[in-house]
Amino acid sequence: MYERHDGPAALPIYAQVSEVLIREIAAGRLADGQRLPPERQLAAAHQVTVRTLRKSLKILEEKGMLERVQGSGNYVKSNPAAQSAYSMFRIELLSGGGLPTARFLDIKELEKPSDLPEFGTSNRGTRIRRLRFLNKVPAAVEEIWLDADSGTVMPEHASDSLYRYYQVKLGFWIARAEDYVSIAQVPQWAPPEFGKAAPAITGFIERLSWEKKPHPVEYSRTWFDTDTARYVQRLK
Repeated sequence: MYERHDGPAALPIYAQVSEVLIREIAAGRLADGQRLPPERQLAAAHQVTVRTLRKSLKILEEKGMLERVQGSGNYVKSNPAAQSAYSMFRIELLSGGGLPTARFLDIKELEKPSDLPEFGTSNRGTRIRRLRFLNKVPAAVEEIWLDADSGTVMPEHASDSLYRYYQVKLGFWIARAEDYVSIAQVPQWAPPEFGKAAPAITGFIERLSWEKKPHPVEYSRTWFDTDTARYVQRLK
């Protein structure tokens, strides 16, 4: 279930497990006050060692999402303010949650095409195309443009969490984003695994993202399979 990647921007296995649990809590599949299964049982369910699981649970405890009761077990605590590596990834399985992973299809530095909105300060950017999965189920295809003046994404170092890559490799982090949700035709470059081919109509998200500058530094567009996933925004 969990992916091993090299490089400092990659999420270690214990962090991936914590991300799954955080998204399960956010989706309501793990309810506030619910007792988690015994650690050995939970570790086996996630195909990790008990030692790895305990590192994952420690992250939840530090985020105020888990209460350990001596002699009783581990109990879920809902904390809507808790942040995670995928806090800004708004697509979930129809059943809720799902660990986001990605397969990179193409990474190139190009001149920005005329159909993009204005963002950044350069006329060039890194274009990233990916197939996104939730629990290894193909759920979306996305095209991301990072303004060239903010840095370049190197294919050999890219990881599932681009926002983590920006922080670790490029020295900035995304502080806020605006999403515009509608429908659109599946792009011609979508791989067959996506499950929908052009010119089918499906869910569509456009996003502008800012770091701590007055202008957005990233623009993305995501086509998600409405038979598999949905867009979720939880108010805090």
